[in-house]
Amino acid sequence: MRQMITALGLGAALAMLQMPAHAAVGEEEAAKLGNELTPVGANPNGNEAGSITPWIGEDAFNEEQKSFTPETLEEVRQKIIEFGENHPDMNLLTNIDDLRKAAEMEPELNNLVTQIGVGNLVPRLTITADNVDEYADNLTEGHKKLFELYPDYRMIVYPTVRPAYYPDEINEATKRNATRATLEGTDGISGAELGVPFPIPKSGAEVIWNHKLKFRGSAVKRYNDQAIVDADGSIEITKVIEDVGFEYGNLNKEAGERNNEIIAYFLQETVAPPRVAGQFTLVHEIFGKGTSGRNAWIFNPGLGRVNRAPDVGYDNPSIGSDGLQFNDQIDMFNGALDRYNWKLVGKQEMYIPYNSYLMSNPIADYTDVAGKGHINQGMARYELHRVWVVEATLRDGTRHQFGKRVFYVDEDSWGIVAVDNYDTRGELWRFQEGHMLTAPFVPTTTTTPEVIYDLKSGRYFITALTNEGKIPDFRIEYDGGYFGPNALKRKARLR
Repeated sequence: MRQMITALGLGAALAMLQMPAHAAVGEEEAAKLGNELTPVGANPNGNEAGSITPWIGEDAFNEEQKSFTPETLEEVRQKIIEFGENHPDMNLLTNIDDLRKAAEMEPELNNLVTQIGVGNLVPRLTITADNVDEYADNLTEGHKKLFELYPDYRMIVYPTVRPAYYPDEINEATKRNATRATLEGTDGISGAELGVPFPIPKSGAEVIWNHKLKFRGSAVKRYNDQAIVDADGSIEITKVIEDVGFEYGNLNKEAGERNNEIIAYFLQETVAPPRVAGQFTLVHEIFGKGTSGRNAWIFNPGLGRVNRAPDVGYDNPSIGSDGLQFNDQIDMFNGALDRYNWKLVGKQEMYIPYNSYLMSNPIADYTDVAGKGHINQGMARYELHRVWVVEATLRDGTRHQFGKRVFYVDEDSWGIVAVDNYDTRGELWRFQEGHMLTAPFVPTTTTTPEVIYDLKSGRYFITALTNEGKIPDFRIEYDGGYFGPNALKRKARLR
């Protein structure tokens, strides 16, 4: 009898090992989406104190904002630049205090500012080194470290606005995914299509997959300027052009047309500085348990040929970052999850960068954005929001220069907005901060710019800068062969 029980227990254990690690939720729980929860799984209510307001989604924007094109955005951009050029005595848009005063005096400027974003210009409070202890429970460890390192560091906090939203097709697909999508281990995802895969997450890995698969539009050409800022405040700018074709969340394709093995295609061309100009990197971001999460190719003009690139994942340094950004830190986090154990800590109320439209204002030069030790906090906007907190610890037998990472994920958009990164000795090493804004003409919520602080060296890296750059083209379409290795060879030879 005991042998039979043992055999039955072993059989049950084997059966459990063969089951998905995280199963889909039931119909009753999924029915909360769009009712008790927002269409993608957030709590639509404010908090009891009233410091977090109810979710409003697309109602935050007017019809003009929703119908913006690259051309109309460029028109507004040029008007703001012209306004600033006609008022050289004002530090317009490079410091929120100056901007607020100027907008109060100049209705035209106030109108232009409100055209490009949401949220008023009057702060609720300012956190400084003198009062940081009062707000410590709602701050990331990275933010607290910045207050400790830099006496002039501050966080200007504004009334909360929750405008993140996605297209109806994404919302409908998300509800279907809730009862169908499963995750085996950290990377064996199945049953998900088009929308957020796990709107009612039960594990930390599911939350990270929600970030990886959130809707970003169907395609985009992005002009991505990056800055390496040394400890003395000196800046080096790298300019890259990125073509991105999303496959999983592509609304321009029918279900049968989307490649179920591909998440997205990514082609990056480095155009400056001259020493790295002409280099191309092609990435196919892929699904798949037991893979690095991508296939990649690289063209180096010095070699004059296209080669497979096995080292564009995990903690290999990204091009143009001088070692300050690992490849799996691009877009806050990307690639395979398999080197970490993922723990879902739960939700917390945190002060995070949000509705950060002024960080991309066109009057500011990159020298206005980047300062010694940290970015210009007079341009940054912080709000109190609920975030999912996920803790990743390095698995035994695997390697990565980060021994632990703590992710803070916006509940309304599933975008990662901050990451505390610890070295293998347990010391806080690097801090990532993504300045979130909602683009209603896509619609999506994204981080621009993103900052990675090296808290030991005093250096930092900024990516997705647009102040001096071009407006991204989110209407672009790419043909089926554009992201193939052979097309990369032809494109590289034309340069």
